[in-house]
Amino acid sequence: MDQQLLIICLLTGAINLIGTMAYAARIAGVRTKRIAISFALFNILVLVSRTSNGFLGPLIAKRIENHLSHGGGEGLSRDFRIIIASATIAVLIGIVLIPTSQRLFTRAISHFQRSRSTMKLLAQTLTPTGAHAVAGSFAVPRIANVPHRPQPTGVSWTILVANVIVQALLTVGVLASLYAGFLEPSLRVTASQLSAIINGVATILLFALIDPQLSVMTDDAVEGTISEAEFRRTVVWISLSRLLGTCLAQALFLPAAVCVAWIAGRI
Repeated sequence: MDQQLLIICLLTGAINLIGTMAYAARIAGVRTKRIAISFALFNILVLVSRTSNGFLGPLIAKRIENHLSHGGGEGLSRDFRIIIASATIAVLIGIVLIPTSQRLFTRAISHFQRSRSTMKLLAQTLTPTGAHAVAGSFAVPRIANVPHRPQPTGVSWTILVANVIVQALLTVGVLASLYAGFLEPSLRVTASQLSAIINGVATILLFALIDPQLSVMTDDAVEGTISEAEFRRTVVWISLSRLLGTCLAQALFLPAAVCVAWIAGRI
């Protein structure tokens, strides 16, 4: 693995790690009863994750250009699969860190409630006190929150399957479009622009189908209709479906790239 690929994998991992840990903000909101603030923190992390995804495009495109200019490309498909694998590993780490993230978000919500400033909150995390708080928030996942039966808790199979598909599309959206440009170099500009359509459709499905379901569950947990433990297990199920989505992306990558190349040639 060369330095450029390592940077791409680290950036991909960071994006998916942030996106997975963001689920913990909802758990913190239920625990503190500060739903609006927790949603604001959740949206900030999701926005950072989505925006950071845009930085991947130029880096990967440059790698493709280098392969095309040198007449190679035999190992390019392998590189893309390594990038997808880094996303899967990051999501798995994020799931393990959900209890730790929940504690951090609980502290962040409490601090924001006092300071009412996002900048002060960010500055606090860079101080020795903030670093000590981060270290002291580490927690190991509890066995009680790990799904121990095939039937999902608090969420339907339809939503979980939809989330698997959405996360797979979000994972391969940019990658498949750029690789399609490698398959059809004369159409690589058109192919790269199609990533916005793939990610756009996936994002609409995410916020139209999955996010409202999780929001309803959050309200139910705050009202006491369901227990906090049940809500935690729901978040774990959603997180696991995200993990499966990144695994599915491995199978969808090449067919998606071929499909994008075909569409690019017929626009």
